Amino acid sequence: MSWAGWLRLIVVSGAVLLLEVLCRAGVIAKTVLPAPSVMAGDLYRLLASGTASADIGETLSNVAMAVIASILLGFVGGVAIHAMPRVRRALDPFLATYYAVPFFVFYPVLIVIFGLGAAPIVVIGTLFGVVAMLINTLNGLDRIPRVLLKTARVHGMDPVRTALMVKLPSAAPFLFTGAKLAIAYCFIGVIAAEFIMSSSGIGYSIAYAFNNFDNARMYALMLFIIVLVTVLNAVLFTWERRIMQRRRR
Repeated sequence: MSWAGWLRLIVVSGAVLLLEVLCRAGVIAKTVLPAPSVMAGDLYRLLASGTASADIGETLSNVAMAVIASILLGFVGGVAIHAMPRVRRALDPFLATYYAVPFFVFYPVLIVIFGLGAAPIVVIGTLFGVVAMLINTLNGLDRIPRVLLKTARVHGMDPVRTALMVKLPSAAPFLFTGAKLAIAYCFIGVIAAEFIMSSSGIGYSIAYAFNNFDNARMYALMLFIIVLVTVLNAVLFTWERRIMQRRRR
């Protein structure tokens, strides 16, 4: 592990330890926030009982569909927009202010178009994640060294080979960043949509527990989301680093 990794681990561990001490000492009331060790125990019991399995499975399936859609649409859209400079100049102001739009106001329209069920929630998750991938795709393509493109032309490489052997490897760090952001935004969009639009899923279960003062279930599910997203981010980071190391060799 690099020094940056150790630093992150120390900071996170220190924050968790401090929170544990404050909760155990009564500085933070149990009714407000249970100690991290209590949350972990509640999460273990919740997962072992299986009572949250259906909600977890539904949310993860919605997030998976939203992530796949946002990454594919964001990548294809980024490549297409990058190839059309005039279109890009026209769209730049909209992309810059995209996340200021309250997407949840479109839920009634999405209900009319897609009906009740998971589809509107997946669409909202996709809307949250797609532009993060699109913007990072554009940034990656913008930063491809021109010398590499000239070298490809000198060697007579066709557009397909140039894209696969030159452009994609050069833009890979930005594409990974876009994918990581898309995953995070899709989780936010799907779970937030479930808070107000669903009768099942992790978001609905957290909201239901909050309304019924069931802190144990609420904080256990919140901890589950934090741990899951952290693990996914760590996996993507490790994969990205290995690919970058192979490129340097």
